[in-house]
Amino acid sequence: MTPPDIFDRNLRRRRRDRAAPNFAAHDFLRAAMLEGITERLESVTRSFSDVLDLGCFDGAFAAPPDAQVVRSDPGAVFAELTQGIQADEDRPSFPDASFDLIVAAGTLDTVSDLPGALALARRALRPDGLFMAAFTGGNSLSTLRAVLREAEGERPAARIHPQVDVRSAGDLLMRAGFALPVADVETLTVRYRDIWSLFRDLRGMAATNVLPGTPPLRRDTLVRAAQGFADRANDDGRTSERFDIVFLTGWAPDESQPKPARRGSGTTSLAAALNRRD
Repeated sequence: MTPPDIFDRNLRRRRRDRAAPNFAAHDFLRAAMLEGITERLESVTRSFSDVLDLGCFDGAFAAPPDAQVVRSDPGAVFAELTQGIQADEDRPSFPDASFDLIVAAGTLDTVSDLPGALALARRALRPDGLFMAAFTGGNSLSTLRAVLREAEGERPAARIHPQVDVRSAGDLLMRAGFALPVADVETLTVRYRDIWSLFRDLRGMAATNVLPGTPPLRRDTLVRAAQGFADRANDDGRTSERFDIVFLTGWAPDESQPKPARRGSGTTSLAAALNRRD
């Protein structure tokens, strides 16, 4: 059975289309993700020939030299700008074993079926192919979450989408069938003059709410939220907001990869090793 959509797919596409013309003015978060992915990719010694930029935004990801790159995005405007394919990450779009590298930066946090998207990425990789992703998760937007909850009182609406923590992300990699899975998190703190500056950034990076059926914020609620945000300002008059970037790395299984030793195959006991150290 098809799982129910957590996010509104049409609204998600419209948010990305709206952000596309001025995305470069608000792309600092994805730039940090791409920098982290590139650093991790530099430690990989193998070469790549066929690359998928999944959820490509403006196509800023620089693929390895001489690689053929396919770009896809849920938004029609980003797909057209990059001469790519418009496609949702959790719906089949590519044949099995089509790529030896798949990169997804800043997109998987608003995919309705994240386990399904990871499974599809795993199937689209050739044996020993590499998957690298980064998205906001953990305790991202903790300040905004708090001020909105306070501003709405006893019955706050869900206005910030659910966040995946680093441990759950690693578990999802394993569940999708990736070998040698690694998940880690880096925190980026941004200081804002006011809540409206934060809203502009979220709108400009297509990161505003895409949960279905969320009622609009009332004006009096916005005023209280803005005041609550200002009340949390540092000595310089700016309020800190947190963005946790979850990085994922996994490989499509292959016989050439190292495998853990069989349980019970050790020849030295832990007690003996500790005695030798003493």
